[in-house]
Amino acid sequence: MASALAGDDLVRSLSNARSMSRRNMSLVSGRKRGWASGSIREAWNNQIDILGLDICSDIMVGDDMRRGISDGQKKRVTTGEMLVGPAKALFMDEISTGLDSSKTFQIVRCMKQMVHIMDVTMVISLLQPAPETYDLFDDIILLSEGKIVYQGPREHVFEFFESLGFKCPNRKGIADFLQKVTSRKDQQTYWCRENEPYQFVSVPKFMEHFNSFHVGRKLDDELRIPYDKSGVHQAALVKEKYGISNWELFKTCFAREWLLMKRNSFVYIFKTTQITIMSVIALTVFFRTKMEADQISNGRKFYGALFFSLINVMFNGMC
Repeated sequence: MASALAGDDLVRSLSNARSMSRRNMSLVSGRKRGWASGSIREAWNNQIDILGLDICSDIMVGDDMRRGISDGQKKRVTTGEMLVGPAKALFMDEISTGLDSSKTFQIVRCMKQMVHIMDVTMVISLLQPAPETYDLFDDIILLSEGKIVYQGPREHVFEFFESLGFKCPNRKGIADFLQKVTSRKDQQTYWCRENEPYQFVSVPKFMEHFNSFHVGRKLDDELRIPYDKSGVHQAALVKEKYGISNWELFKTCFAREWLLMKRNSFVYIFKTTQITIMSVIALTVFFRTKMEADQISNGRKFYGALFFSLINVMFNGMC
């Protein structure tokens, strides 16, 4: 099973990490009754601890009008909502959006711990990460012009580009170097072979050299080995369109909305009372068992009742 995470935060302001993780586990596992089992509950608690959300697991997320958790904790809540479940392949796009380098470092460090402890695979896309964040990754995939220039261990990145005559300066961040070394405008500044004239190396030439590089050859040899399907469990074969029934999905979503309504119960009680009072007033003002409609003056009464109802509904929706 695989999961994907975009860079936007889609968390509810009245939710917290514990309730969101529980709801997501119900949706992913498809068995809400099994939530109290020891294995599921233990895995859920471990993921909250790894992400550093144990100190704010019961605190509301908050928004511009409500005080809640910090931006870094909010990003980790969004990430933790996806991580809860049996997914072993996780794809994350721009998880550092809106975060500074220190918070990004904390989140990626939590991801690395989860990869090594829980034996999962994560593919994370970052634009110009800090050097300390870059050092947390095991493998690097460098994309340029929609093509893969390098894919392999982080330790061999310098070796690959130095074999082509490019070297990262000591005071230059490795992420900035990787982004600009394939650019025609900035590539010459990293040329390190003083005895040879500089020649522009295009992206196809980078790809061709990577295929002959020892990392590329090893990757090609691994991909040539056919996958052994005999050891695959029967449960891995998907036979249904969705992994959860519509009824279970409805119950989980209804439980979430009911929980959010209880947390904001004052507003719902106040608005219900207000609408009840206004409906009684409208009932007494426009109460008629029979009203003539053959004159223009009588039609104004109908328009008055409709306009009053429209204004009441509109302002109740805005509040």
